[in-house]
Amino acid sequence: MGSSKFKPSVDGFYFIPLGGSEQFGVNLNVYACDGDLLAIDCGLGFADERFPGIDLLLPDPEFLEQNKDRLSGLIITHAHEDHIGAVAYLYERLECPLYASEFTAEILRLKLNEKGLKHVPITVLKPRKDVKIGNFTINPIPVAHSIPDSYSIFVKTKSYGNILHSGDWNLDPDPVIGVKTNPDDFKALKDQGVVAYIGDSTNSEYDKRAGSEGDVAKGLAAEMKQCSGKIIVTIFSSNIARIHSITQAAKNTGRSVGVIGRSLHRMIGAATKCGYLNDVDFVEEGDINMIPDENIVIIATGSQGEYRAALARISRGDHRSVRLKPRDTVIFSVRAIPGNDREISTVKNNLSGNGISIITPKDTKNIIHVSGHPYQDEITQMYQWIAPKCVIPVHGERIQLEAQAEFAQSCQMPHTVIPNNESVIQLNLKEPKVIDHVATGLLAVDQTRIIKADHQSIVARRKLQYSGTIHVSLVLDKKGNLLGEPQMDTVGLIDNNDEGDLEFEDTIYEEMHAILDDMIEKHRKDDEFVAEEIRIGLRRYVFQALKIKPKTTVHVIRV
Repeated sequence: MGSSKFKPSVDGFYFIPLGGSEQFGVNLNVYACDGDLLAIDCGLGFADERFPGIDLLLPDPEFLEQNKDRLSGLIITHAHEDHIGAVAYLYERLECPLYASEFTAEILRLKLNEKGLKHVPITVLKPRKDVKIGNFTINPIPVAHSIPDSYSIFVKTKSYGNILHSGDWNLDPDPVIGVKTNPDDFKALKDQGVVAYIGDSTNSEYDKRAGSEGDVAKGLAAEMKQCSGKIIVTIFSSNIARIHSITQAAKNTGRSVGVIGRSLHRMIGAATKCGYLNDVDFVEEGDINMIPDENIVIIATGSQGEYRAALARISRGDHRSVRLKPRDTVIFSVRAIPGNDREISTVKNNLSGNGISIITPKDTKNIIHVSGHPYQDEITQMYQWIAPKCVIPVHGERIQLEAQAEFAQSCQMPHTVIPNNESVIQLNLKEPKVIDHVATGLLAVDQTRIIKADHQSIVARRKLQYSGTIHVSLVLDKKGNLLGEPQMDTVGLIDNNDEGDLEFEDTIYEEMHAILDDMIEKHRKDDEFVAEEIRIGLRRYVFQALKIKPKTTVHVIRV
């Protein structure tokens, strides 16, 4: 992508997705209006095998950082990690006013405090109450989702019309926790005019509706009645509605509920403080083993196979307080995030190998999971309520974005624009369109530092996964004669317990001697020449033998 000509100082109304419009997670959306910027959501994503040693990915806020003086605020639509999780990592780069609902603000404070960012001011948004933020007026509209206090954001401008940024939502008739999505809230927007619907595409491939959380409690109860031993239900820790459904199902089957996992305890604490889950009593983690197996349900983190999460540790038998036995049951009340299949399979294999029963949504006719995102019938309702002039799909991989665009066209929506994460979409046109692109990308949380996702350290790790390494040290005298045997270490090439591999290692030493013997005296006195010739020669020799090109380094020591 060439250099961007777009300047945030220009007049007009623009939408600029910086994350979440080509992948699940790392949501970061930006609106520009007559020189002011407004950001909505700042979430994290989970790394896959392309990022060795990395667990978490963040959106790169470089564009916002370069224009920090124009950033009027950051709104968080709800407290799911893919919308809120990056704020604490990136706040010091942005240092802008924060806005969120009451529950979301409570979670945000906890996350900021954990990073040592205490006393960061957060403005609590009240439902349906206009708030002026720079050149924008925003109106937060409550919607049903799997976490309390979720908002769609109606963004109004003085001169260029209005847009609806949907956030995550659905039309659950019985959301268990939180409010139902109210059609009247959205019908009222039509009269004000909606230039664009910038909407959730997660389930845009599927017809009908997402289902109701109220049905999940019944489905879980039906499954629990068939279980004789201990039950673990694994979920996303932020799914407060599911926690309530599990507790209701447990109550209906005569079981108490325990909770394991730090993030679950944090979410439950915040929910309780905001007036949710007050009708639930949880068993202390240390008391779980005092309750008979047939009378306990445990809610655990680790539904996506995270190695250090509670369920993974339980599956390996190394959790400090929970042990499973044959005939116990683990229920996955969740859908796998694309890219996590291998990690989830590892956990399932560990459980199955120890005689533990596993139930996933695919294994039962009972409803044990519903999505918090709209299906096509629900999206149709939204289109009808607000009558947008343009549909811009976000929140999904390319296939989901294209599916919503195609569906919008089938619903006779006037215009559709499919964005990339770097698109600059001008909204104040009869037909909104991409006019430019800005720099964006991903950041990686690498233990104690945050680096670019294409940082050379990650690139090198990725190569090492497939190629292995050879490290050689040579000690030469002034004339280039070898003093002693070369020292060599290899990684990912040989097995020291395999005689054939040890013979191969001997031939590598012979190859080094041969390369040195073929050099003229002038070249043997040149450290850089010696090192490069041996590096190239060994790499070529290993490729001929093993068909891989190891990372090869040679150190020449002259005495």
